[in-house]
Amino acid sequence: MKKFNYLKCLDSLNIDVMRFGLEAISELLSRLNNPQNTYKTILVAGTNGKGSTATMIASILQNAGYRVGLYTSPHLVDVRERIVVNGKMISREDIGRIIACIKKKKNNSLTYFEFLTAAAFVYFRKKKVDVAVLEVGLGGRLDATNVCTPLVSVITNISLEHTAYLGKTLESIAGEKGGIVKQKGICVTAAGQKRVIKVLENICFQRQAKIYRLGRDFEISKRKNGSFDYCGILLDICKLYIALRGNHQLANAALALAAVEVIAKKGFSVDEQAIRNGLKNTKIPARMETIRNAPPFVLDGAHNPAGIRALCRTLKNDYIYRRLILIFACLTDKNYGQMLKKIAPRAHKIILPELRTGRAEAPNNIKKIIDEIGCETIIVRNVSGAIKEAFSIASKDDLICATGSLYLASEIKQKFSKTGSYDKNQ
Repeated sequence: MKKFNYLKCLDSLNIDVMRFGLEAISELLSRLNNPQNTYKTILVAGTNGKGSTATMIASILQNAGYRVGLYTSPHLVDVRERIVVNGKMISREDIGRIIACIKKKKNNSLTYFEFLTAAAFVYFRKKKVDVAVLEVGLGGRLDATNVCTPLVSVITNISLEHTAYLGKTLESIAGEKGGIVKQKGICVTAAGQKRVIKVLENICFQRQAKIYRLGRDFEISKRKNGSFDYCGILLDICKLYIALRGNHQLANAALALAAVEVIAKKGFSVDEQAIRNGLKNTKIPARMETIRNAPPFVLDGAHNPAGIRALCRTLKNDYIYRRLILIFACLTDKNYGQMLKKIAPRAHKIILPELRTGRAEAPNNIKKIIDEIGCETIIVRNVSGAIKEAFSIASKDDLICATGSLYLASEIKQKFSKTGSYDKNQ
């Protein structure tokens, strides 16, 4: 009997196709006996930081002794990165069996994301998780993950993104992301704009839900040694450390802690040591990730203006270098003009590779924007060429930074071995 090839099955789906609506995923899950209802869930939405926040929550709960599922997207190298239980990716055997089962059970066409979301729900039931932390894919209200009734709905922050799908104003985007708040539920958010807060508060009022806001109900204060203090809803903890670089990660950590506080009332008690260990041990690829040290090579998945602003602050505050060698690529639906206006003036040279995805913006179009800013660019055929060019330019005192797209991050990760060395033969 021929072995089922789950990768071939997934590759037959267009990863770039998006669908807004819960009908297809709900119908499928009903056929699978609604696995998402067999354990508790936490939903995490937002423009930036949702993957980091979700991973921190999962790490804290795991350190407290719970069996925790974590569903994130996209993946960088292996699709199994998206579906994790207690830090361990789903096995090839399990994902193969589950996808084969879903393929037989489905009655309608599914998107790539819907297929994998269903697979995550089934796997978490199989592993008997206590709680699953789910990163929302796009928006919230009509995202495939929003079939759950979460213990808490976390909304990291909101800025303009995916305007063709979510609306052209902050208010409309906030309305979509606020759709993960359920009747009599709980919302925890770090959103700061008054008009965004107003939308979220109106949603919570209409649904008789509680809302806790960073800066009002809980807050953080950074110490000079890099640690920070958390003054929470009920909990105060001093001298906390996180492994992730950047002040924006402190806000994500505060959100994670507030979410953990909230669910403690629902049976998920967590002690201080679990919090300390969970934050300290959280590691996330392509979030200010150093993949080589000589010269230093930093990989960051920032892919919108707000993410690039956070990256620029981190480069200024946390790194010492002589020149910045920038590798930049992005997708066509991103506001790369605003992204480049912020980061391009910081760079000595900017290297523009072509990405393998059809959604990528052409390097020549990106170059036109950079030429207007007045920075030097080099166009190369692919990511391998970009890495080689960066190494040829950079001295040991320089910093190489690759950013602009998680697709770029994925291709770069595939070019480095597990030891952190560059594989020229790939």
